[in-house]
Amino acid sequence: MRHLLCFLLLSFFIFSGSSCIDHPQIYTAEKVFEIDATTSGSSIWHPDRRSLFWIDMQEETLYEYLPETKDCNTWKFNRTLSTIVPETDTTVIVAFQNEIARINLNNQNITTVAYIPDKNGTLSCNNGECDPEGRLWVSTTNLKGTSKASSLYCILSDGTVTAKLTDVSISNGIVWSANKKYMYHNNASTGRITRYRYDVSNGDILYDGTAITISSKYGSPNSMTIDSNDNLWIALQGGFGVYCYNPYTGELLAKVEVPAPNVTSCAFGGKNMNELYITTARNGLSEEELKEYPLSGSLFHCMPNAKGVTTNRFHN
Repeated sequence: MRHLLCFLLLSFFIFSGSSCIDHPQIYTAEKVFEIDATTSGSSIWHPDRRSLFWIDMQEETLYEYLPETKDCNTWKFNRTLSTIVPETDTTVIVAFQNEIARINLNNQNITTVAYIPDKNGTLSCNNGECDPEGRLWVSTTNLKGTSKASSLYCILSDGTVTAKLTDVSISNGIVWSANKKYMYHNNASTGRITRYRYDVSNGDILYDGTAITISSKYGSPNSMTIDSNDNLWIALQGGFGVYCYNPYTGELLAKVEVPAPNVTSCAFGGKNMNELYITTARNGLSEEELKEYPLSGSLFHCMPNAKGVTTNRFHN
């Protein structure tokens, strides 16, 4: 009898776990702003302006979506930009190819914060986020596709630049847990979301294992965000959606379906931080695919049963 009870309990736990993985909660995203963005990404909610910012790297354009009016502001530059984070109600911090800069949104005045090593133009800044103490973390990517040739840097407001990780291939999303004890970082080339122990006092990190491994059949991880329950919402390039995982168990909890193959970034926003904005891209799609998915490049929106956290801004 005791053996039978143990078997039944074990079967229950196995079934419960597989059920969560095989049958995640499904949501559907709807278009909120139609645009033919080529390589959009790095979406982030600006708490002061109550708006969503994102960039189109190839088109050298910065966008700001205004939910109240459903309008969109644009700023055009003559060089590639990849990362954007809020600073004040009139300034944002962006990453150009080898430069971290401050942009005044009122007059488009640009001032340099720091320079990032680009190894004679072979590297370019990629994805970035601010940590809970206002430090900016920015990754680089090799323009020739060379593996393990990039780094992850931490930039302070005084211009100090410190390499936190080296030998990185394709670094994308970076987020921090609510208790400020962990940092999550994904590598698109391996499909792994890695967990690091994080020291909020000085920004030191220590490898703590793989939190999630995403099968290539779902696509490759791009940018990601974190909700108030520490679940990770990961935009998957080639995955037609945003996938939500529990980083402590590795379970797939939810999926937001998007009518575009290349989903590039996601960010919680809105008055109650319970609205998920999603960017997509047209880059790499054939003419046939663009006809099949004509909204590729547009901005999408969904209200999943989750709430985001306050956006970290760049500061001393």
